[in-house]
Amino acid sequence: MSYKKILENFPLLDSGQIQKIKSLKLIYDHYNKNINLISRKDFNFFYERHVLHSLSIAKIISFKDDSDIMDLGTGGGFPGIPLAIYFPQVNFILIDSIKKKTDCIKKIAKELNLDNIKVINSRAEDVQLKFDFVMSRAVAPMFKLYKWSNNKIKIIDKNQLKNG
Repeated sequence: MSYKKILENFPLLDSGQIQKIKSLKLIYDHYNKNINLISRKDFNFFYERHVLHSLSIAKIISFKDDSDIMDLGTGGGFPGIPLAIYFPQVNFILIDSIKKKTDCIKKIAKELNLDNIKVINSRAEDVQLKFDFVMSRAVAPMFKLYKWSNNKIKIIDKNQLKNG
């Protein structure tokens, strides 16, 4: 599957967003040679299994500008990087405890000019910030995710869905 499937599902992307989506696979291919951000056997399904899956939340909610979203255990930057492209006025805080991954994600965000991304090398439970939403992808069972993030949710809602 190519990036065109993304365009079919998200037709409102502007030319800058489209260019960033198009360049993702090449950028990840470059970095993935040194750091295992995405399983090499899974790389052929990059747009389908990583980008499209990450963007699927945009079919449920359109985050309001200046919302703060934690990507808990971001690993290779998913879902945070594709969502930061899609929602350029939303703040994405990508958190992972593996320094070589967070260092690489910082480089990718800089290469894509994603000023709405902050990358933190830490365990999620040690982060002392509050968020509108916490999201994660294949990190741990739900009870663990809840334990690590339940005190990190802002009290006042600004989006159509309740914070969580």
